Parts: sequence; C-alpha cells; structure tokens
Amino acid sequence: MTTPAPRETARPVGQDPAGARREPGQSLTCRVHVFDVASLSAAVVAEFDRTTFEAPNWGADGNTLYLNGAGALWALSLDSPLTPRRVAYEGLPDLNNDHVLDPRGDAIYMSATDGHIHHGPLAGGGHRRVTDERDVLHYLHGVSPDGERLAFVRIDGSGGPGRLALIGSDGGPVTVVDTGAGHLDGPEWSPDGEWIYFNTERWASGPGHAQLARVPSENPSAEKVERLISTGTVDWFPHLAPDGRLAVYLRYPAGTVGHPGDVDVELVVVDTADWSAPLARVPLHGGQGTINVNSWSPDSGRFAFVSYPSSDDAPVR
Repeated sequence: MTTPAPRETARPVGQDPAGARREPGQSLTCRVHVFDVASLSAAVVAEFDRTTFEAPNWGADGNTLYLNGAGALWALSLDSPLTPRRVAYEGLPDLNNDHVLDPRGDAIYMSATDGHIHHGPLAGGGHRRVTDERDVLHYLHGVSPDGERLAFVRIDGSGGPGRLALIGSDGGPVTVVDTGAGHLDGPEWSPDGEWIYFNTERWASGPGHAQLARVPSENPSAEKVERLISTGTVDWFPHLAPDGRLAVYLRYPAGTVGHPGDVDVELVVVDTADWSAPLARVPLHGGQGTINVNSWSPDSGRFAFVSYPSSDDAPVR
C-alpha cells in the first residue's frame, strides 16, 4: 500500500522562531506529520515557513514531540502544534538532529556541534557532557532500554566511515564495534534490548549503497551481523516501534550517497517479521531531518516525521 503525501487538510502556518531558517537553496517550508498505524495514513499537524525543524522524538506523555531547530531543542505539543517552545540549556553548544530520550522520560541525550553527546532535563536548565574523546565526532542514535548504555556513530578526526560505538550513559570508556567495511549509521536498540539495528554499507554494490542490518547487543561482532533486507535502493535509519511489531525506515533512490536533504524519498513501514513486504510507503520531499531518530509514540500507534516540500508542491493552506 502506498500512502500519498498528505495535502488534504488545510493547516495554518505556525510561528517561526527567530533565526530558525533553512539554508540557501533548501526548501522554505517545513511540515510536521503524524502517521497513524490503524489507518495506515498520515496527516499534517503543523506547517512552518522557513524553519529547520528536524528529527522528532515522541515524548513519554504521548502528546509532545521534541525536535531540533536553529541549533536548539524545541517541544511541540500536539494540543497546540503551531507554537513550539524552546527548551533552554545553559551553555550548551548548538545541537544537531541526533537526540534520543532518556528511558526515564524526564531527560534527553543530545549530540552537539562540539562533537560530543550531552544529557539534560526536558525542562531545560543544566546539562552534562557524556563523552570526552578528543578529535572524535560522536553522533548519538540509541539508548538501551534500561538506560545504561548509548550507541552512537563514531568518526575520528581524520574522517573516514562511521563506526558503531558504545559507551555507558554516565560516560567512561568507549567500545568500538567491528561490523564490517563501509560507513555505518543510525544504531539503536530493539525494545527488548537484544539487538542493535542500523544501516551499513558493508554489502554496498556502489558508493553510498546503505542496507539495513542488526547485530546482537551483547558481544557484537562483524561475524554476527544480520542483513534485514536486500534492495537496490539506499536504506537508512531503521526505527522499531516500542512493542517491536512494526518498524519504519527511510528509503533513498538508488545511487544516493549519504543521507542528503531536499530530495524525493519514501518512508517504508514494515512488520518486523518480514522486512521485505511493505505495509505502507509514504513518498515525500525530505531526507536529512525527516526521521533521523526514533519517533514512535509510546503506544506504538503512531510515528512522527518531517517533510520539506519543494517549490513544485501545492501548498497545504
């Protein structure tokens, strides 16, 4: 089943926070969507002009989305989605779009432009830095269900492909996991804590040909990596629902290198028992920022995503 990009519901334009602007050459519109599992359909919940809102997380209250924009974290209530609230932290460097909620529900882990992972309360205020490696970039994607470990993409100062790395949630030594050759991205735990899911170029047939895989979370190694699906497309960011039954991932056209923004992509919804048989496909204009982190609702009934319509798309309002 293919779900069309939602345009059917008129929505007013929200309040754009000062400074939250798209880069030159990028789309000037940002739409926040919610996909409903029961109806296999999506709806626009808010639209903003010239705003860089990206990568929603779904809060533990089941009613709040947390997104990044203009280097900050924002809370968007589904009761009043057109008025996002900035979560203010003291002295925190600008954020990128890699952030994951603390399983306790009252805090969040965030990757920042200083290359480190930080932890702060969802109410804002103080924060602490988790990582301390120098000349290394840390891009957070996963927190273990018990809150004890973090999974991130580690890129050393000389560049090169991303590697799977693990660290305790309180910091300390980093374990780099061999998962095979090629770039790795998007590692996150399964809800039962048994697996770490990610995309990898280990089996690449050409530059950038990412595929979906998983590895056991205990004693992971290259020999234990399992491929989830074999496709000719470029597949990124597998996100499992909290009940583990469904997953969604981002599909780029064949030949795409990396995970760029402002391109035509699809979100693919699958039953985790069979990744090869899509339950729904949602075409949209986006990519980078659309669904970088897990955005499933706590009840597994919905997930959120962001699109950046091209100038050729009809306006919602």
